[in-house]
Parts: sequence; structure tokens; C-alpha cells
Amino acid sequence: MKRTRAALVAAARDLFGRDGYAATPVEDIAARAGVTIGALYHHFPNKQALFETVFEELHLELLGACGRAAAQGKDPVDRLGRAFDAWFDAVLDARVQRIAITDATAVLGLERYTELDERYAFGAIVDALKEAKAAGAVSVRDPETVARLLLGALTRGGMLIANAEDPRRTRNAVARSLRELLAGFAA
Repeated sequence: MKRTRAALVAAARDLFGRDGYAATPVEDIAARAGVTIGALYHHFPNKQALFETVFEELHLELLGACGRAAAQGKDPVDRLGRAFDAWFDAVLDARVQRIAITDATAVLGLERYTELDERYAFGAIVDALKEAKAAGAVSVRDPETVARLLLGALTRGGMLIANAEDPRRTRNAVARSLRELLAGFAA
């Protein structure tokens, strides 16, 4: 059972990343996973639920990558900047763009997308801001609100990268601008 579910998620991630949600029929996902359509519907009530699982797994992977990048930082603000840089690096991958940026809000809806985004990234950003505030590195009165604003900036930055003629150049401009924003919080 777990292997079937994992095979479905892996197949869906590959196809959603390559072709997009709308262009990926459930029949192709089942065939790629080597299972029947009935098996797909046994594990997921519909294609949207499967996409949500793919999105969540990708989100957790990206959060892990951001956390590993942050661990290399020299201070709380640098750790935040490194985590954000890792996110922008990930968005350079067309498959990540398609799942996490292009399709996610359309498939999940803005409310569900925001809920999932906050479930996985919000707490980490709030904790980092509180740590930076406690260290005297930033002057932030309301870490929760600032974290939500930063999540919005990360999402919008990802959109800019995904839609850019020169994604690498745009990634660098977005990352630099977000670092400048963080510097504006300096105590």
C-alpha cells in the first residue's frame, strides 16, 4: 500500500513538473506508477488531492533545503537570507516552478495555498525573526505579521523568476532585493 502511494506521488510529481497539472491525465499518472486507475482513486479521491500531496512533499523538501542553507549563516539575519536564497535557487528549476508557483495557486486555490505555505514555512520564519530580535540584530515589533509579508515576497519573487526572460538574472535581483529588505529591519 505504501509503495503504491509513493509510486503514485513520484509519478505525479514527475508529470506535473514536466507537463503541468492541467495537461496531466490521471491515466498517465497511473500508467507511470505501474498501477491501475482504481488504485490511484483508492489512495486519492481525485487528481487535486494527489496534486496537494505532491505540493506538500515538495514544500517539505524545499523547507529542508532552506534550513540546511540557513544553518551555514553567521548570524540570525544571514541565516534568513541564506534560507531565502535557497528558495530562489530552487525556483530556478522549471519543475519546481510549475508545481510550487505556476500551478499551486490555481489548483489549490489561494486560501488553501496560503494555509499550506504557512503550515510549513511560517513558523520557521517567525522563529528566525524572534531569534534575530532577541540577538538585537533586528527591530521587528510583530514577527508574525512580518513573516507573512516575507512569505508573500518569497512567493512573488518566485513568480518573477518563473516568468522572467532571464531567470538567473531575475533570481539574483530578487534575492538581492530581499536581502536589502531584511537589512532594513536592522536594529
